[in-house]
Amino acid sequence: MSDDKIRLIRVRVQKSARFKRDGAGKKEQLADSWRKPRGLHHKQRRQKKAKGPMPTPGYGSPVDVRGMHPSGYRDILVHNAEELEGLDPSVDAVRIAASVGSRKRGAIQEKALSEGLKVLNLKDLSSRKKVPAPEGEAPEEEEAEEDD
Repeated sequence: MSDDKIRLIRVRVQKSARFKRDGAGKKEQLADSWRKPRGLHHKQRRQKKAKGPMPTPGYGSPVDVRGMHPSGYRDILVHNAEELEGLDPSVDAVRIAASVGSRKRGAIQEKALSEGLKVLNLKDLSSRKKVPAPEGEAPEEEEAEEDD
């Protein structure tokens, strides 16, 4: 990745502002999530400095790095192993969807890593719960050696 893109990602982080809903700290039932002020005399709508910033075009991220993960890769959401085809390991990083189960997740992770893709939400599946053996079959037991 070029030095210019790294610089632009840092610029994007520095420019970001936290837009809060006006009155969120005063009333418990109001969430912090942004809502546009629409009142005729609303101080925030009239952009009084003490009432906090409003989302405007100047807060947008640079076009070259818009939608990129902070690591510098494009974030690609994947639901199955077939969606990994055609992805470039130098540009793309994979995020496995939350609705994917552990068996399919293991297959996707294995294929992505073998293709050289970076997995953003990699999980250790080696500590998965073991499925008990059916009643008709006896589980394999290690032979115990007796010392006399």
